[in-house]
Amino acid sequence: MVNKVVTPLVALAACAMVAFIFVASPAAVAAEAEKEALKIELPQPYFGGTPLDYFSEILEERSYKPRPPFMAPKGATNLAKGKTVTSSDPDPNYGKLAFLTDGEKGYQQDYLVELANGVQWAQIDLGQVSEIYAIVLWHFHAADRVYFDVVVRVADDAEFTKNVQTVYNNDHDNSSGLGVGKDKEYIETYEGRLMDAKGIKGRYVRLYTNGNTTDETNHYVEVEVYGAPVK
Repeated sequence: MVNKVVTPLVALAACAMVAFIFVASPAAVAAEAEKEALKIELPQPYFGGTPLDYFSEILEERSYKPRPPFMAPKGATNLAKGKTVTSSDPDPNYGKLAFLTDGEKGYQQDYLVELANGVQWAQIDLGQVSEIYAIVLWHFHAADRVYFDVVVRVADDAEFTKNVQTVYNNDHDNSSGLGVGKDKEYIETYEGRLMDAKGIKGRYVRLYTNGNTTDETNHYVEVEVYGAPVK
C-alpha cells in the first residue's frame, strides 16, 4: 500500500476548489443576478463650517473616498418617501417632522428639523410590514458633527413591543437605556449614513439620538428606507 502525503500546497488547492464550487453554485449566481445597486440621490456637499475638535476611541476614521455601491434585490425602493413621521418630541424647536421623508436632503436649515435635548426619537410608519435592505440617515451635514447614541430599530407595532430588531447601535455605555451597542460613532457627511438592514422585516422604523458634539439637541434632514412590501 502506498501512503499518499498531502502537502500544504495540495491542501490549499483543494480548499480553493471547494470554495470555487460553493461561490459559483447556480443558486449563488442566481441570487447575485437578482441584485442591483441602490440609486441613492445625494445632496450637494458643504465645504464650510468649523473643523471638528473631537476624539473618541469608538469614532470611526473618516474616509474621503466615495461610498461603494450597495447591492440590494432588484425592485427595492425608498419605502419611507412621504410616509407619516411621529416623534418623542411632537413639537420640534424648528422645522417639521414631515421633513424626514419629504425627499429634501440639502444642508440648508430650510430642510432641517430640530428635536429637544436629551434622548429623543423619530419614527416612520412604512404603512405595512416590509422587507428592509438598507436605511440611509442624514442628521445634519452643514458642518462636521458626531451624533451620540445613534440607535435604529425596526418593529411590527408603533409601540415597539412586537418583533423589535436593532439595525444599528453605537451607544457603548447604554446611556440611552436601549442596550450596549458595538457600532462606531461617525462624522456626518453629505452621503448620509447607510446601514445594512440585512432584509429584516417590520413596519415601523425608529431612530434615536442623544445630542451631538455641538450641542445637546437632535437633528434630522432625511431618512430613506429601502426595501419591498411583504406580500
